[in-house]
Amino acid sequence: MTVAVTQARRCGATAIACASTGNTSSSLAAYAAHAGIPALVMVPAGRIAMSKLAQTLAYGARTLLVRGDFDDCLRLVRESSESLGVYLGNSLNPFRIEGQKTIVFELLQQCGWNPPDWIALPAGNLGNTAAFGKALREAQQFGLITKIPRLLCVQASGAAPFAAAFSENFANRHSVIAETIATAIRIGDPASWDRAVAAIRFTNGVVSAVSDAAILDAKRVIDTSGIGCEPASAASVAGVKALVQRGVIKAHESVITLLTGHVLKDPLAASKDGAAATHAPTNAPIEIDANIDAVKEILRAAAR
Repeated sequence: MTVAVTQARRCGATAIACASTGNTSSSLAAYAAHAGIPALVMVPAGRIAMSKLAQTLAYGARTLLVRGDFDDCLRLVRESSESLGVYLGNSLNPFRIEGQKTIVFELLQQCGWNPPDWIALPAGNLGNTAAFGKALREAQQFGLITKIPRLLCVQASGAAPFAAAFSENFANRHSVIAETIATAIRIGDPASWDRAVAAIRFTNGVVSAVSDAAILDAKRVIDTSGIGCEPASAASVAGVKALVQRGVIKAHESVITLLTGHVLKDPLAASKDGAAATHAPTNAPIEIDANIDAVKEILRAAAR
């Protein structure tokens, strides 16, 4: 995002706008505030985590709650860019893709330029997928790597148009009415479709979909390892697990899995509905009297 906002500042943009499920909006709002450029953010009303909305508001962005889904928001932002002259901050902006490529270059550098066999990432609007494919192609062209990792792009099963197209060798472009607990990838008509198809084909990649239950199971594993993530990030780990079970990812192969949003991005995700609540943490806070006997009883119960 900082690359896109820098370009907006360089070209004298009077305002910058984005559609978002929450992460893009908070990032754009922060960098726009640093740059002194007014920010306009469109998010789907009632379908964004409040912790993400709080960041966007705190950074001073003008926030519009659109009666619709992310795809409606993106359509409005594109229309605003074309007819009102507002600078577009979504990953349709080529400078966004250039910035997102640095994720892969840093990853490869930390691996000593010895690439893993797989790079797994959550897939929503497909900007990261497009950027990762471009970065890997350039890394090979620059002579930085000789092996191309396979991309594993993981969607939630309730928002999986790209996975459906992959199963048909991308013969058709799909769109869906997206519904998933993984709000950051709750997108039914991804904007970076064509570039993402090129990335999957270049890397001999795989696109898969996992259920919300699998996402929350993976999130619990990540959270209790002391890292913590929002549900959309856990989709990538759930996808790796599924492909290992199917034998697509072999036991000897190395995998790097991207987590794109930390646990505080959507801290109440596991309690939003009845199905999700069954995957909630088992260590809910316990209220006790202020005496040592109460503590002893809790410890005894935990040891049973």
